Amino acid sequence: MAIKGILFDKDGTLIDYRRTWVPIHEEVALWAAQGDRALAAELLRRHGQDPESGAPTPGSVLAAGSIYEIADAFAADLGPRTPPGLAAAIDRIYSEGGARHAVAVDGAGRTLAELGRRGFKLGVATNDTEGGLAASLTRAGLLELLDFTVGCDSGFGTKPDPRMVYAFCAAVRVDPAEVAMVGDEARDLALGRAAGVGLNVGVLGGTGAREDLAGTADLILGGIGELLRRPELTP
Repeated sequence: MAIKGILFDKDGTLIDYRRTWVPIHEEVALWAAQGDRALAAELLRRHGQDPESGAPTPGSVLAAGSIYEIADAFAADLGPRTPPGLAAAIDRIYSEGGARHAVAVDGAGRTLAELGRRGFKLGVATNDTEGGLAASLTRAGLLELLDFTVGCDSGFGTKPDPRMVYAFCAAVRVDPAEVAMVGDEARDLALGRAAGVGLNVGVLGGTGAREDLAGTADLILGGIGELLRRPELTP
């Protein structure tokens, strides 16, 4: 089947991961640690972000998890020191942080606009919340270029739950076999595989390395701009 819809991951694929998420995760960890900077640094280190360099750990809960998974991971470390309402606080910080810090990857707007001009239906599936995805994609100037978005609190599970893909398919009226899933993390491509998409595309430059993507990707690109040169997506 020909590809008719493209479902993107958000962070590390459309949104520059380091420029956007390093400061947001620092704020999340400091809130969870109730201002204790040493404890905040330890939370970052244990769950996927180097507190000094900001380097992410591929596949870690901070790199790929939902707010609920992050809250659970932090709470397991903090025990009785866990502040009440941690998941809700992470959601708030993500939304506020996305509105302040979100930066699109180079050429993201141009790429989405051209793919839309070619007639593809475009969507985003993310383990961020609906509020967080709207804040960051609006800040980056990308939300208006999309036909559909789904977050971890949209009622279709979290990656790699295939219901996220099925919701996209239902909304834009395509078959899973007509969808290309595009992401920078192994969990993104596991989502594509679980849903039976027609094309699973890994992109570099986010948090996942080539070796993390190779097992489930049909092809691996340096970034989303290369989609415009792929024969599968050329009119």
